Amino acid sequence: MAAALGLARRGLGRVWPNPAVGCILVKDGAVVGRGWTQPGGRPHAEAEALSRAGEAARGATAYVTLEPCAHHGKTPPCAEALIRAGISRAVVAAEDPDDRVSGRGIEMLLSAGIDVEIGALEEEAKDLNAGFFSRVLNNRPLVTLKLATTLDGRIATHRGESKWITGERARSAGHMLRASHDAILVGVGTALADNPDLTCRLPGLDRASPVRIVADSRLRLSLTSRLVQSAKDIPTWLLTLENGPRERRQVFEKAGVRLIEVSAGEGGYPDLGEGLRKLADAGLTRVLAEGGAHLSAALLRADLIDRLVWFHAPGIMGGDGVPAASAFGVDALAQMPRFARLGARALGNDMEQVFERVRET
Repeated sequence: MAAALGLARRGLGRVWPNPAVGCILVKDGAVVGRGWTQPGGRPHAEAEALSRAGEAARGATAYVTLEPCAHHGKTPPCAEALIRAGISRAVVAAEDPDDRVSGRGIEMLLSAGIDVEIGALEEEAKDLNAGFFSRVLNNRPLVTLKLATTLDGRIATHRGESKWITGERARSAGHMLRASHDAILVGVGTALADNPDLTCRLPGLDRASPVRIVADSRLRLSLTSRLVQSAKDIPTWLLTLENGPRERRQVFEKAGVRLIEVSAGEGGYPDLGEGLRKLADAGLTRVLAEGGAHLSAALLRADLIDRLVWFHAPGIMGGDGVPAASAFGVDALAQMPRFARLGARALGNDMEQVFERVRET
């Protein structure tokens, strides 16, 4: 199952709206087939593994990281395919929370006389597909906030200089984060100041660039920006307010930009909760927020951050620098969002720390 989870990770950021699943077929102590969800969400992992195994799948044990699907969509049910292939046993890490599947795939296998074991590395499987679980159960994608700051939490000088606060290894790790997410979200201020590409620029991963999303309430993004100019090649969406200027909207749409309209939230900023629900409706499961300070504050204020990846550079800028998050209304310690640290590692002289939001249940 651990190997199947490793295969599943290959799909992160590339298979939405589907979950990233891995499948390994074992017979007589040898692997006879393996597969993982392919880009775009299909073929599914089980179909890939069965195709590679051929007749050797008969009598094999299937290790699957998520319950095989049981509904007819653009592809036949994977549970049905496993039954037809003649597997004798299935080890399933976690049940699928989707109402179209939940329990039904396992029931199909049991009804066919296949021995089924559930729960092997279940927590690891749920963590890997936390974005898919969030979209299905909470109607919004998992949101990870990525920060690259000095030791005192500054992202730029007061003049806007930010390249580069962290070193090359930390920046490469940041690009790996992009590759494992369905979309990158930035505020329009960052987009205007930096004119970024928001692509994954690691060797061999140029096709892993996610959807680029800009929170832009008044359609201020420059039409000559790199994001707009490349919108027909790399999906580019604007999270904007309803009833924006008609002519401006038409120009963006002609350039290939997709407009996601939401109502106004606090301070006239796009309602990010509504925006994330619409992103979930569009199929997104994992969103990486890369700032700037106003977007970070808005997400924190609305308690929409699930995970935090913080790259610290060993330098101090002082109060003149731009903070990682602007003010968002914390008047007492009890109002401060709390996070639990999941891990840390050194990247050259920089430090990466990963946190998970702690919410009271």
